[in-house]
Amino acid sequence: MPRATTAFLTDRYELTMLEASLQSGAAHRRSVFEVFSRRLSGGRRYGVVAGTGRVLDAIADFTFSGAEVDWLREQGVVSGETLDYLAGYRFGGDVLGYGEGECFFPGSPILTIRGTFAEALLLETVVLSVLNHDSAVAAAASRMTTAAHGRPCLEMGARRTHEEAAVAAARAAVVGGFVATSVLEAGRSYGIPTMGTAAHSFTLVHDDEEAAFDAQVRAMGPGTTLLVDTYDVERGVELAVAAARRHGGELGAVRLDSGDLVAQAFTVRRQLDALGATTTRITVTSDLDEYAIAALGAAPVDSYGVGTKLVTGSGLPTAELVYKLVEREGADGQMVDVAKASAAKATVGGFKVAGRVFENGVAQEELVVGCDDEASGARVLAEHGARPLQLPLVTGGAIADEHRGPDAVRAAAERHVASRAALPYEGWRLSEGEPAIPTRHVLG
Repeated sequence: MPRATTAFLTDRYELTMLEASLQSGAAHRRSVFEVFSRRLSGGRRYGVVAGTGRVLDAIADFTFSGAEVDWLREQGVVSGETLDYLAGYRFGGDVLGYGEGECFFPGSPILTIRGTFAEALLLETVVLSVLNHDSAVAAAASRMTTAAHGRPCLEMGARRTHEEAAVAAARAAVVGGFVATSVLEAGRSYGIPTMGTAAHSFTLVHDDEEAAFDAQVRAMGPGTTLLVDTYDVERGVELAVAAARRHGGELGAVRLDSGDLVAQAFTVRRQLDALGATTTRITVTSDLDEYAIAALGAAPVDSYGVGTKLVTGSGLPTAELVYKLVEREGADGQMVDVAKASAAKATVGGFKVAGRVFENGVAQEELVVGCDDEASGARVLAEHGARPLQLPLVTGGAIADEHRGPDAVRAAAERHVASRAALPYEGWRLSEGEPAIPTRHVLG
């Protein structure tokens, strides 16, 4: 799981570009890279910035030890001058970024990396790897929690993705509004509440359902959640309620994991109420996505457990973020805007600051200001009444630790709730459509 270095979580061409630029002298030119999306995946109405804390962890650990340098030498990846540079590498530049949990739109400069070309170039792959994965999961989580209308959503997708991605996905899901995870490492690393009781195998290993329920309640107390659809749901509910009462209380919840969940939820709720188990809750699982959750909105469901669709971005496993050079130092020492002109892949050059314009508390537009520095950009944002969106994440190589760790995850979740709530009503729709607000570029 934890790595001694993140420096090898990169593409070879980052090092070959480094080598050639060291030889040409361009490696030491001051440069500005920007992370943004040209479009929102799948015609969604907004994206969600997630993974910022993990990016900062990756930057902190991005070093080349003797072992990495020796391997690169043995493989002939780069030559001696480049190996010497890598041996002493530490990122010493600046990073500005949207607060984690903030909504973003096409053209939003969600992360800006300033430094020499060499030091900023090397971070490209790992930064995109983290942000594209985590932002995709957080966007799916946000849509699911919107569809849930306040009912708790629980992350349980570890067995449907890579073991390290499972931890990252749990973290991103919480940024998007989920309240707990089944993954213990996510609980340990990020302070996320963990949950989980039993699978069908636990019922099947016992001689009968009654014995299985009795064993679980004895071990975990009557407030536990019993999985009641291994055999017959109606009989399972009856046995589950009885098992809890034999141990002195009312059953905490029943879980439904198959069949027509809407119809079953109504049937089970009526049965529970008829048995006097009015406080027993119903949680549903079984390959849910935002559309299935929305369809369950009228059913008497108390919480949702989501796995596969969540950790795979609900069909869109990347946020389509790119990492592009937008400004660099010229031969005369002055900064020069640079941009791609490729068809369908054009970029907007220059350093930028971003803000959001509101009217009566509702977001109206994303304002992106091309400018020389933060101060001049801030003046333009103020003139337009726009709330600044970027925060200093790294300054002169020093990482702002408040954006890492468990507290940062909780802050990101709170930020997302506020950011999403401020979108126009159309922005909350699950259907494909235009971004919730337009992005406008101006010059400072």
